[in-house]
Amino acid sequence: MDIDEEAKKVVWSLQNNKRSEEERNVFKPTGKKPLNKNVLYIFTSIVVLLVLSFLLTQFNSEEKEFCFLIDSFCYSSSEDQWLFVLYTFLNLLVIIIGFFAAYIIGKKLGTKYRL
Repeated sequence: MDIDEEAKKVVWSLQNNKRSEEERNVFKPTGKKPLNKNVLYIFTSIVVLLVLSFLLTQFNSEEKEFCFLIDSFCYSSSEDQWLFVLYTFLNLLVIIIGFFAAYIIGKKLGTKYRL
């Protein structure tokens, strides 16, 4: 704490000017853009959803028959486990995309027809 004798005012300094010019410039902007982590978040979400799909299929004790889009692409859950995991993953993905689409549509309608 330094005291200015003329003004009798206390001047507070946490560093007492002990830092060098280089240390002061550490927090100045560098001009680089920060990394976009959206791709990492999406990739992590997909991996978590795949692991969740795998775990959900492991708790299934009975055999199920599932079909991809048309009846000629039908498989058994006991014989084709990885296809059943993929089928579960796609179903979860459709549900999550449906929730996001309903949210976005509801938000746009809410702002358009605000009372």
